[in-house]
Parts: sequence; C-alpha cells; structure tokens
Amino acid sequence: MKKLLFAAMITFAAVSVSAQVKVGDMMPDIKLPNVNDSAVSLSSFRGKVVLVDFWASWCGPCRQTNPSVVRLYKKYKDKGFEVFGVSIDAKKKDWLKAIKQDKITFTQVNDKGGWDGKVPTAFNITMIPTNFLLDQNGKVIAIDAEGKKLDELVNQLLQ
Repeated sequence: MKKLLFAAMITFAAVSVSAQVKVGDMMPDIKLPNVNDSAVSLSSFRGKVVLVDFWASWCGPCRQTNPSVVRLYKKYKDKGFEVFGVSIDAKKKDWLKAIKQDKITFTQVNDKGGWDGKVPTAFNITMIPTNFLLDQNGKVIAIDAEGKKLDELVNQLLQ
C-alpha cells in the first residue's frame, strides 16, 4: 500500500511540474478583464519585454514588492517594457483600492476566481507574488526574478 501511495505521489508531482511554464518556453496567452471590464490579452504586448506579475491585494509580500515593480516600469516603459499584472482578487473593489494605493499605472487584469481561477490553475500558480519575464517574442527568460537581477535582465533584453 505504501508503494502504491508513493507511486501516486510521484506521478502527481510529475504532472504538476510538467504543467508549469519553464524558462525557455513560449508563454501561453492570458486574456482577462482589466479595471474597466474590457478583455486584455497578454499576446497584444508582443514586441515588448513583458513582466507578467501574479499578485493580490491581500498578499503582504505582493504589496511590499509593488513599489519596486512600479519603479521598474517607470524606468523602462518608454524603452519597450510593459508589466502585465494578473490579480487573483475575488473582490474587485479590494483590487482597485490596492492599485490606487500602490500607484500602479501599468496594465492590470483580474482573475476573480482566486487560487481556483482558470489562469492560476492553468499556470500552476501556488504562491504569490510570482512573475515571468518574457522577451519580445513571448519566450520566458526568467521566473521570479526580482530586485537588481530583474532590472539587469530587463535592461539586457531592451538592448
């Protein structure tokens, strides 16, 4: 019985890992409503370096990271850099309040299904903040890069 349980756990782990987007993969498209309830597709940003940033208003580490993402966006937005924020907030008013408080001006979309939403499930998002840095063609260059390393990668990609 223990061997069967162990085999099942290994199989489950292998399936979970295979569902995750990896460095070098092409990022699948994401299409969700923005703050005005208009659908926005990640693929509409092809040709730009994009940081796909999964977060939520109730996530302390996410909120602590937001100021550095805002600074990075301001630094590189005129050079071909975009941030595609993907919130998993269930309550739109909480999401909108956090956007205002954190002075976020980059593109924001929301999967109000929370952890069980279609996008977090499809991308196997199990913790936030989680981010994916994409090159101009939509290829994943880095996962969960932050701080100086993220700045260096964005700068290199924009050269």
